[in-house]
Amino acid sequence: MKRIALSTLSLALLGVTGVAHAQSSVTLYGLIDESIQYVHNTQNSAGQNKNLVAMVAGNLQGDRFGLKGTEDLGGGLKAIFQLENGFDVNTGKLGQGGRMFGRQAFVGLTGDQWGTVTLGRQYDPVVDLVQPLTGDNYFGSTFATPGDVDNNDNSSRTNSAVKYTSPVWGGFQFEGMYAFGGVAGSTGSGQTWSGAATYATGPFSVAAGYFKADNGNTLGSRFTVSGTPPAATPSWNGSTSDGTFDGQVNSYYASAKSIGIAQVAAQYVAGPFTVNLRYSNALYKPDGMSGFGSTEKYNVGGVYLGYQATPAMLVGVGYIYTKATGDTSATYNQVSLGGDYNLSKRTDLYLVGAWQHATGEQRNTATGGLTAAGASIGSYGYNSASNEQVMVSLGIRHKF
Repeated sequence: MKRIALSTLSLALLGVTGVAHAQSSVTLYGLIDESIQYVHNTQNSAGQNKNLVAMVAGNLQGDRFGLKGTEDLGGGLKAIFQLENGFDVNTGKLGQGGRMFGRQAFVGLTGDQWGTVTLGRQYDPVVDLVQPLTGDNYFGSTFATPGDVDNNDNSSRTNSAVKYTSPVWGGFQFEGMYAFGGVAGSTGSGQTWSGAATYATGPFSVAAGYFKADNGNTLGSRFTVSGTPPAATPSWNGSTSDGTFDGQVNSYYASAKSIGIAQVAAQYVAGPFTVNLRYSNALYKPDGMSGFGSTEKYNVGGVYLGYQATPAMLVGVGYIYTKATGDTSATYNQVSLGGDYNLSKRTDLYLVGAWQHATGEQRNTATGGLTAAGASIGSYGYNSASNEQVMVSLGIRHKF
């Protein structure tokens, strides 16, 4: 009798499951991006400049797999979720600091008339709406800002975030986000907030937004007895934002009290040609416990030109000018080239490269002192003791 009862219960549960499946959908998806990469002028463990040849993943897009789904709740309302894992195909290790679903993890509700509300670990509105109108959207990290000081390459994600995305009204759309710091008695400590809007009409698109992250735990001591700024304590762990510290360009400023980033971008498509222009201003502000005393400011200007040579072949060139002022006075000029060829709808081959020249002075992450600025292409974090660096990557990307 027990066996019969359990079998009947099992069949009933299967029936319920079948009904649920009829009203909802779940999709497994992923992407693997792998390359052979050459870097001229990158430091080894002894601090010496050497050439590097290595297997490097995630040039155009970061490796990932994920689950996303919807459930129709009726009346035009749907429940949605997304869980997205990041990993390194060369080692099998988890990305994003070892998180299981470090790229994205959220749940929410969406309706055609009123928009979408999502809760969890998410991209901020500037990444969602402004980044797609830049060269990084087409050729990834090789076309990114040095050190990703303005998060143009999506280095930072936000925990504990509530985000609203509006419907598209006549080409206009906006997003707003707030992340709770979660500190008892200090609601704003570690909080992050952001807002962005975009407008598209015909071949022209424009977007702008602002991102502000607070670090509730800077920890560093600002000055030694001698008055020399010490090395910054890598203490960007008191914020709901990951932070954007990719290499020597800005890694010294991990003890910043806050990061504020304003970005604007525009795109025009004329036949096979795509032109993008962008500008960003990033402010790394200290407090009394930071390892630096003056706000570090980065002004970034970029231009991208893409040409769809054939339905399968895209080529592009980009230029990024990055100027640091305030705490330092470094300048970075970066030129990037790329070509992408689709073998199918899901598989493509690519060749990307960049050259960067640095001038002025930047903070030495180890000592805190001012040193000659060293080149560091995009968001890779390759530090050079020289003011020039070259990188070339030949790769394959497969989506599933």
